[in-house]
Amino acid sequence: MTTREFFHKFNCTYIWGNILAIVILVLLLAIGVRFGLDYYTRHGESIVVPNVIHKQYNEAVDIMDKVGLTIEVTDTGYVKDLPPDCILEQSPAGGKRIKSTHVVYVTINAASAPSLVIPDIIDNNSLREAQAQLLSMGFKVGEPEYIPGEKDWVYGILVNGKHVKTGDRVSSDAVIVLQVGDGTRQISDTAGLKEPEYEEIEVEERTPRYDEVEEYVEVPVDENGNEIRDRRGKSGSGSSGSSSQSGLPADPSSLKPID
Repeated sequence: MTTREFFHKFNCTYIWGNILAIVILVLLLAIGVRFGLDYYTRHGESIVVPNVIHKQYNEAVDIMDKVGLTIEVTDTGYVKDLPPDCILEQSPAGGKRIKSTHVVYVTINAASAPSLVIPDIIDNNSLREAQAQLLSMGFKVGEPEYIPGEKDWVYGILVNGKHVKTGDRVSSDAVIVLQVGDGTRQISDTAGLKEPEYEEIEVEERTPRYDEVEEYVEVPVDENGNEIRDRRGKSGSGSSGSSSQSGLPADPSSLKPID
């Protein structure tokens, strides 16, 4: 195929017609997407959000319907002074402009206060730590009650005058009273310490008696320890006065009992 024949085929009406059709189709698609997105997203259209704070939920739904908006509950809260199903919060806030396809999210008031679980703070935290933890959980903490014990150490929790323990559920509207030590400790408060118990045993005290003392006599002896007898063949008489007076023998080696 020569160059002239190639350009002749390229200038064919059929080919140019196809190219033109493709260009027109792309233009139509672009125009359709442009206006279609504007219609779908309501371009240029906006609605002022009504303020429904502190209105009943059913009343708020009617108000939103009149302006073409949808309302949806996402959370609940509790305010004691407001009736149940009252709107507490809304997003977007009243006065802002949004499109009708957007949803207004609201928080309504619960019929009763939610219950919260008592954390593990009894005999485990100081007063400051316990107060910080309870407040962060949503509890209402009142003035502490001081009892004998370690200063500012938590020994118990009172709710409406009754003791509660770890894991109990109480109303978030109730006031928590912490029982803490005042820095004094009584002997009875010392846990685990008991006085040793002793059994009293009566011991009979025996007084030595000295009224019964053996009587000894003094016998004279020579250098070899032999008894010296007098001319009559009798041993020398000793005096027992010293032993009877003192109650004890003078020298046991030189004394012998009287036969």
